[in-house]
Amino acid sequence: MSYFNKDKLSALEAKQEAQRIAFGPFAFQASKALRDLGVLRVIESSGDNGLSLSEILQHVDLSRYAVRVLTEAGLGIGLLILKEDKFILTKLGFYILNDRMTQVNMDFVHDVNYQGFFHFQESLIEGKPAGLKELAPGHETIYEALATLPEKARESWFNFDHFYSDNSFQKVLPVIFGSPVQSILDVGANTGKWAIACANHSPDVKVTMCDLPGQLAQARVQIDKHGLGGRVSEFPVDILREDSVLPEGHDVIWMSQFLDCFSEEEIVMILRKAADVMTRDSSLYIMETYWDRQKFENAAFCLQQTSLYFTCIANGNSQMYHSSLMHKCIEEAGLEVVEEVDDVGISHTLTKVIKRHRS
Repeated sequence: MSYFNKDKLSALEAKQEAQRIAFGPFAFQASKALRDLGVLRVIESSGDNGLSLSEILQHVDLSRYAVRVLTEAGLGIGLLILKEDKFILTKLGFYILNDRMTQVNMDFVHDVNYQGFFHFQESLIEGKPAGLKELAPGHETIYEALATLPEKARESWFNFDHFYSDNSFQKVLPVIFGSPVQSILDVGANTGKWAIACANHSPDVKVTMCDLPGQLAQARVQIDKHGLGGRVSEFPVDILREDSVLPEGHDVIWMSQFLDCFSEEEIVMILRKAADVMTRDSSLYIMETYWDRQKFENAAFCLQQTSLYFTCIANGNSQMYHSSLMHKCIEEAGLEVVEEVDDVGISHTLTKVIKRHRS
């Protein structure tokens, strides 16, 4: 990718950026406080006129000192500008306040990751998610703990997960159902949103959800709410157990934002289990976000940083992959890529895979 093949900063710019990184946690918390405590919203309401410190104090339940340190920090961060003692919201401040992607990312970082990242270097050395103990003590991975996470953390985790997948579903459904499909195996069913989308799209299709028992229990609640219990069934499985198998007899196997939750070796093992139940007529669809397949540098940046969540919090050994690594795993599992579509939704790539048959 051309974004990453040259050093773009001058020496002065690099030193300035280094200070922004050094104080990055401070800037993050100040920005979140300005958002959550209503300061940015009040200033936005004033438009280009702006508000003085005293005027802001009339609308927020904070001390003069608190508003002063926050707004002055906001100047340095770039959320605000100051003209004739009036604070005015910048474009950056607007996005921190109003942009849904930014809100979801910030809440995910704060509620799921922030405390645990004190243990990040420990995670790198040990190869385990050392930060998870701050969020879900006693668990090996976040996936087994999802059903019992603290409410705010669970909400932010699912908001983050769904934000990047949900708007892709309607775009890929016509692709999946471009040929007759009677049955779909949804591996990593999460809350059942894909199963519901498929069942609503096709009145005849049957969907089998595969996931850990705790996740399936949550998904079942949503399935029943939509009255789809007759066409959506469950298959509890711990996919990482060597003796676990996937159910046979499905036209399509679906894995969305699933394989990035595993190491390369684990991905190969999972794909081999899929290959074992595939026929000449079945297809596996993989929907993932690859940092090397993004149109915008900022999107690649977000995915590269999200990889660190997997390192420190989720499982200690997975990431948002480069597409070539996924292709290598697919080939090693005895499968082959026959079609690939980039720019699905916000940042996804849809890959159609079939079983490689010997001639």
